[in-house]
Amino acid sequence: MANIQQKNYRIILNSKILTRETRISAFLKLGEYLKSKELRESPFLENIIHRNAWYTRDNVLQQIDAFSSNLTSDKLENWLREVPNHNIDKSVGLVLAGNLPLVGFHDIMTVLLAGFKAQIKVSSDDAGLTKFILDHLFEIEPLFKERVQFVEKLEHYDLVIATGSNNSARYFEYYFGKKPNIIRKNRNSISVLSGHETAEELKDLGHDIFDYFGLGCRSVSKIFIPLDYNIPNLLDNFESFQGIKDHTKYNNNYDFNKSIYLINRNKHFDNGFLLLKEDESLASPLAVVHFEYYDSIEKVEEYINSHRDEIQCVTTEMDLNKVDVPVFPLGSSQHPSLDDYADNINTLSFLLNNQ
Repeated sequence: MANIQQKNYRIILNSKILTRETRISAFLKLGEYLKSKELRESPFLENIIHRNAWYTRDNVLQQIDAFSSNLTSDKLENWLREVPNHNIDKSVGLVLAGNLPLVGFHDIMTVLLAGFKAQIKVSSDDAGLTKFILDHLFEIEPLFKERVQFVEKLEHYDLVIATGSNNSARYFEYYFGKKPNIIRKNRNSISVLSGHETAEELKDLGHDIFDYFGLGCRSVSKIFIPLDYNIPNLLDNFESFQGIKDHTKYNNNYDFNKSIYLINRNKHFDNGFLLLKEDESLASPLAVVHFEYYDSIEKVEEYINSHRDEIQCVTTEMDLNKVDVPVFPLGSSQHPSLDDYADNINTLSFLLNNQ
């Protein structure tokens, strides 16, 4: 009888270990690992580009550094101040994109830190990176392993967060619409220039355009410029990014789009690795950025608000006080904080409202 009671006592203790504080502590240790020399010397990172050519070592480390910068005690405590101390016996189905390294990790982190279980369907483009990071989290705190499941098909879930294209969103809505859900579609980001930006600020804009090859929803695909703007000067300030043309897949897209524009006699600007084309469309092909002239900032703000469901964020050094999307300084679109949510939907509030 004593042995049975002792065994039950251990079970009760174990069920209480994964508290809010324990979850935060584990992610703080994960943040330390993400900054470590051990990770940077991992053979896995050396070989990942062979599984997905877009996941270059520099891009993977940039994303890892962006996450680790947010995994501090002050930031996590402030972000999670409304999260309960107990575990929540609900499973969140996560359908992750794979256009960027670890693009779905914020969703995973939010689900686990909020106390939910996660059922994860990774993208075929993920190259094993998500599991690689989570396996280290499990080493730090083994109880998380009991609350994470990698699946090919979501089953027996209570909530869903699914990220994909406009086409896949229709599929998601059909299959997941009966459960509480967040379903994300295509989005792009834009920049608004005054014409008075410094050379350093324009170089910062280059990060909004070229980081991750422009594949992300936070990548700037369109720029608004004043009527008398000096476009060649803009391109000159991007010269430090010319190494991007050495990436075969990016350069193939650049060559293809350049050929199309030349054949069709579409007017465009070309600096050897980026094409600028005047176009009203928000989304642009890879290696292309659209631009549009404006004669009043009020019209730009009207455009932004009328396209708010298609825009992830705006980068600018101007004061845009009348827009309904997040606005960041030039160069910071790819460095969101913990509460800069995809599609501007508060994922943490969604979870806590459905616990």
